[in-house]
Amino acid sequence: MSEQVTAGDIVAAFLERCGVEHAFGVISIHNMPILDAIARRSKIRFIPARSEGGAVNMADASARVRGGLGVAVSSTGTAAGNACGADVEAITAGTPLLHLTGQIDSEHLDRNKGFIHEAPDQVGMLGAAGKGAFRVWSPDTMLGTLREAVRLAFTPPMGPVSVEIPIDVQRGLTAIPLSVDPLPVLAPQPDEASIEALADALADKKRVMLWLGGGARHATDPVARLANLGFGVVTSVQGRGVLPGDDHQSLGAFNLQPASEEFYSTCDAMLVVGSRLRSNETLTYKLKLPDSLYQIDADPRAEGRAYPVDMFICGDSATSLEHLADRLKGRFTPDKGFTKDIQGAREGAEAGMRKALGPYNEVVDAVLDAVPRDFVWVRDITLSNTIWGNRLPPLDGPRDGVHALGGGIGQGLPMGIGAALGVQAEGRKTLILAGDGGFAVTLGELATAKQENADIAILLMNDGGYGVIKNIADAHYGGRRAYVDILGPDWGVLCDSLGIPHWRVDTAGDISEVLTSAFEVDGPALIEVDMSSIGEFAEAFAGPPVKTAPDEK
Repeated sequence: MSEQVTAGDIVAAFLERCGVEHAFGVISIHNMPILDAIARRSKIRFIPARSEGGAVNMADASARVRGGLGVAVSSTGTAAGNACGADVEAITAGTPLLHLTGQIDSEHLDRNKGFIHEAPDQVGMLGAAGKGAFRVWSPDTMLGTLREAVRLAFTPPMGPVSVEIPIDVQRGLTAIPLSVDPLPVLAPQPDEASIEALADALADKKRVMLWLGGGARHATDPVARLANLGFGVVTSVQGRGVLPGDDHQSLGAFNLQPASEEFYSTCDAMLVVGSRLRSNETLTYKLKLPDSLYQIDADPRAEGRAYPVDMFICGDSATSLEHLADRLKGRFTPDKGFTKDIQGAREGAEAGMRKALGPYNEVVDAVLDAVPRDFVWVRDITLSNTIWGNRLPPLDGPRDGVHALGGGIGQGLPMGIGAALGVQAEGRKTLILAGDGGFAVTLGELATAKQENADIAILLMNDGGYGVIKNIADAHYGGRRAYVDILGPDWGVLCDSLGIPHWRVDTAGDISEVLTSAFEVDGPALIEVDMSSIGEFAEAFAGPPVKTAPDEK
């Protein structure tokens, strides 16, 4: 008889073959066989988070900065439910992630017997929060189910896939397979005739913009080729860094500012690549884009979803743009003043943004001066990020920025931990921008950061409550600020209790020096910015910008 191992060992061996270096989760009686196998094999570092949602956020961010598979391990029932919100964030970001969750003994499943830790239709709940969900019914089907889950997670559009494993199945024995390799995932190949037709359509244009989203993050080389040919580049938040943010052909992420929209009116074509043109990036789909609009996406369902397009090509972004660049070489001649106009539009957009900052211009400049070029920029949903963090500073690489794209507060800290653990072996620092309201949601993960010595500097913008909601109340509810003020801890005392360095800053001019000191710390450090002392932004942000006139499109 062939040697047998537990199904938990199969899980650990498979993850190793997937190239997983870190897994995140909360240990429980219903996932111990998996975590015991990971510990015994000692090839994957397991990070014990303080919450299931935090664990998924960490796995999500780790995958985003590394470009591989994120792995989170939760327990069953309430624990699996706790993870679902973070699964929603991962599918919004298109992160390939494997969420392993325990389950009660299979003999008691789905019988409505009130078995402790059972959730009604847990597979349905997890499937609704992500891209898909599976249940493993026996040790012998463990490997096949995991292979299909990871294949699905990496198949465009990528996203989180959950696998529910009853505890008796995890403990069960199965034969060691000859191979535990994952299944290959083939990128969708563009139709060559369609690429030729697109090249023909663009060859005679003079002012062409590429709009890049998260689906183009692996297309850095062909994007650089097209930029060198004379294409301009603008990105969504998720597409930042595909072309270095300060490149002369880059409009950065200034995609919806008035100066940018005015500039678009002078362009004769735009090619949207790997972007959903989301509502918060397009003034709720009313941002006026060039009349000639083309689209490339790996998801065939993306065609014309947000804007009607003249041509759609279903294919991998990198392959499609590489073939397009091949066909346009020697055929495309941009307008001589196009690069200058791109920079003019960028300067105008940034100037418009900076008008809103008021005293926080000095804060922004301090960040720009203090951070190294290769830092990782992680942002929570906060007033400061919405006003400036999503657009500045420029990012050098497509995996240097992590943001809670789904709009849920409180994810910045765990995402920062996951990102930091993913890159700190390279000697890189991670900076987290957070607000006190969001930070409180996952405050327990500060202990995780210390325990794991995550190399993070936290810029905590403290205004004593929910700043965005205050502004919305002022703008739309007659100034009735209901439920917006929250009690926070003494951050210095809290940090002292964990052995985390802390600075409190009440003058914008002090931030640069403090940031430099924080970046010298090996491990977590927290800078608390007293916004009540520094003052208000010059312009109040009261929700994503929109167009209201019925004739504006």
